[in-house]
Amino acid sequence: MIPVLQVAGYKNSGKTTLISRLLPLLREKGIRAAVIKHDVHGFEGDMPGTDTHAFRTSGAEATAITSPWRTAVVEERETPLIALIERFHHYDLIVIEGFKREPYPKLLLVRDIEEDLGLLDSLTQVIGVVFRTAESRSRGLAGEPDSIVMTRIRRKYDIPVFHAENIEEIARFIETYEGNPAE
Repeated sequence: MIPVLQVAGYKNSGKTTLISRLLPLLREKGIRAAVIKHDVHGFEGDMPGTDTHAFRTSGAEATAITSPWRTAVVEERETPLIALIERFHHYDLIVIEGFKREPYPKLLLVRDIEEDLGLLDSLTQVIGVVFRTAESRSRGLAGEPDSIVMTRIRRKYDIPVFHAENIEEIARFIETYEGNPAE
C-alpha cells in the first residue's frame, strides 16, 4: 500500500503554503515525500514563483502537476491520478494537493467556517482539519475564540483539528497516522 495524504480545500485556502511548510519537517523525520498537484486552470513549468518550484525547494524529492491539458513530469496530456501515484510508489509518502473528490485520507483546510465546513459533509476520508484562524474570525464567527470553534469542529466530526500555524503538530500527526511511513 502506497501511503497517500491529500491536502484539500477551496481555492486560496492555503494548501500550497501548508505543504511547503510541512515538507522540510517531514524530511527531517526521514520521510521522503513526493507531491502531486491538481490544477484545473493550466500551468507553466517548474520555475520560481510556481507551486511546484515551492514544493521542490521545500524538500519534495519529486513533484508532478496535472491539468486537463498537460502533466509536468512532462507529458502533453492529462495523467490519471492513480498513474501518478504508481509512478511515485517508491517514495515514503505521496502528498496530493487538490483532487478533493478522490478516495484518499485528507487534511481539510478551513478558512471560512460556515462555507468550508460543508466540505466535511461531502468529502470522504477526512482525517483532520487545519484551521486558518485569522481569516475564519473575520468571516462571521462573531468574535468566537479559536479554541471554541476548534472544539465545536472536533465534537461534531470526531476528528483532530489543528491551527495552520502549528506546523510541528501537523507533521507529528502525519508521521504517526496509521499507514504512514513512521509506523
